[in-house]
Amino acid sequence: MSLLPPQITKAIEEFSKLPGIGPKSAERLTFHLLRSSKASPEGLGNALINVKNELKYCTTCQMVTLQEQCSICVDTTRDHSQVLVVENPLDVVAFEKTSYKGAYHVLHGVLSPIDGMGPEQLKMKELFDRCRAGGVSEVIVATNPDVEGEATASYIRQQLTGNVASVTRLAHGLPMGADIEFADQTTLKEALAGRRSL
Repeated sequence: MSLLPPQITKAIEEFSKLPGIGPKSAERLTFHLLRSSKASPEGLGNALINVKNELKYCTTCQMVTLQEQCSICVDTTRDHSQVLVVENPLDVVAFEKTSYKGAYHVLHGVLSPIDGMGPEQLKMKELFDRCRAGGVSEVIVATNPDVEGEATASYIRQQLTGNVASVTRLAHGLPMGADIEFADQTTLKEALAGRRSL
């Protein structure tokens, strides 16, 4: 028998479903919302409801937006022939802090059969249709350099061969400030493969 009311237990269960939130963190979040005068459960609930009800995916790049198309896709100063493919909307935010001025496509995940994520669960069809319609000369795959990211990149390359002039992958290797002696074998191999002229 639980000492906690079922409403609290349910809130803890729901917080536990979020990525990176374990049972203890879920408990802390629930009780913080109960006792804090600044953190309002109503405010959080309304914000989450608004996210679900008001946001939609851009019809071109699949970024989250309030309009049919996002601000990047309607920007005529950008190079829409170059499409940077990313895993999630936060990746777009990160690349926007660089000097990249092309377009994007958000997959909303990566291929992961263990997690039930196949091409049908991702925004792959929208990417392929977009490229086959013409106007895209380069697709830059910017998925994470892990097993799922590499599998996703390989699948995209296979599907777009013959439909796009160039399918490229972000360079991998040593990050700035890293010590070579502490780098793993895969990182050093990628750094050698991705070397460039000085």
